[in-house]
Amino acid sequence: MKKAIVIGATSGIGKELANLLAKNNYKVAITGRRSELLEEIRKTNPDAFITKTFDNQEYEKIPEHLDNLVEMLGGLDLLIISSGTGKVSEELDFEIEKNTILTNTLGFTRIADWSMNFFEKQKFGHLVGISSIAGLRGNRYSPAYAATKAFQINYLEGLRHRATYLKLPIYVTDIRPGFIDTAMAQGDKIFWLVPLERGAKLIFNAIKRKKKVAYISKKWVLFAWFMKLLPRWIHHKI
Repeated sequence: MKKAIVIGATSGIGKELANLLAKNNYKVAITGRRSELLEEIRKTNPDAFITKTFDNQEYEKIPEHLDNLVEMLGGLDLLIISSGTGKVSEELDFEIEKNTILTNTLGFTRIADWSMNFFEKQKFGHLVGISSIAGLRGNRYSPAYAATKAFQINYLEGLRHRATYLKLPIYVTDIRPGFIDTAMAQGDKIFWLVPLERGAKLIFNAIKRKKKVAYISKKWVLFAWFMKLLPRWIHHKI
């Protein structure tokens, strides 16, 4: 039985992925800030899930938490960083921006670094990060969110480059969702909105195929190329 950790599994994409992993013969450790939600998931399949409550913003404690989870699991094959935050901040509310940065950069980096060091030591493993299509360009409505997702995209690429250089069977997958039907998808009439269950299945399939980068759904591949090629002066008028 393979072993996995899902960071940020109390709701949304993380929760759906955790359930998919359990259904596919994984022993899964799930984490989050809300103990009661983690316990609700564990009760659905006590043999498949173990839980640990912690906040990614308390990044100095993360290595200890992850070491403990690996000991409880009896190993680790896959780690998914699904935790993340981001709100509209048109007024540049510093508390919103700070909260986003703490979770999406400092917490993310601490988890990613621990994962790579662990996988390098055991000489195999798979790290998955849920970034976002938003990381491709800056965004005036939520500047910290777009910036931190750009950080994640580039950080994951750096770790993938590192694994290739080391010539080890360590895989790094960057999942770049567009809009998936979760609490993070804010607003009315959101285009190309992917139902949560379908989105999780597409992500799980990308993980199984050990994809380097996967857009969820494929429609967003064309959008990504368009955004990358869009001249700055046009982008600033959108």
